[in-house]
Amino acid sequence: MQIKFLGTGGAFDVDYLNSAALLKFRGINLLIDCGFTVFPTLVHKSLIAKVDHILLTHLHNDHCGSLPTLLLYKSIIEKSPRPVILYPSEQFKHELFAILEPQVKDPEKYAEFVPLEQFAGITAVDTFGQHSENFQTYAYIFENETRIAYSGDLGKPEALFERLDKMPAMRTCVFHDITFNAENTGHTFYKKLLPYIANYEIFGYHCDPTQNPSDNPIRLVVYEPGLMA
Repeated sequence: MQIKFLGTGGAFDVDYLNSAALLKFRGINLLIDCGFTVFPTLVHKSLIAKVDHILLTHLHNDHCGSLPTLLLYKSIIEKSPRPVILYPSEQFKHELFAILEPQVKDPEKYAEFVPLEQFAGITAVDTFGQHSENFQTYAYIFENETRIAYSGDLGKPEALFERLDKMPAMRTCVFHDITFNAENTGHTFYKKLLPYIANYEIFGYHCDPTQNPSDNPIRLVVYEPGLMA
């Protein structure tokens, strides 16, 4: 597997673009999240043609805001086959259609929708209500020769790490949203990740790196050239 981030910022960290990544996984190029800065970033980096599968952690604008534009571009400009959108539940698919239909009218004209359970190697971790109250979010775990975990937006890290702890031993790299403000309960305060760093390789994203405190031992994706697209 190879993961490359298109941005590492939160909703308001415009200098660092919306958090999203391209993952080469089992023969596909999977775009994880498609916030409002993602489409122009893919175009500017000449990466948009590589996107053939899409997976969303949740439906906030900084995670899906440019998805309609991406789908239209691939159909009208590229004239490429419909990308596959993997969805973790029927309810999530229904909510995604409600976002797409006002903009593309017929989402299935522009994307093929496939239940995630039909795609081997990806586990969805249900993190309902742990980013925003009564709001559906998912973390994802990808397994091939190694394992990658991607948190999405998660106020409490326990749900993801409890699932990882129950899995067979395997080299695991965790990409976890992180905040340096203890009052930001919609994301994981960096000190809550410290109990896990002995067992997992952890990188932080979805943050303003200029606020990184001197006592934070967790590496930030934005400072890792090999992880940036």
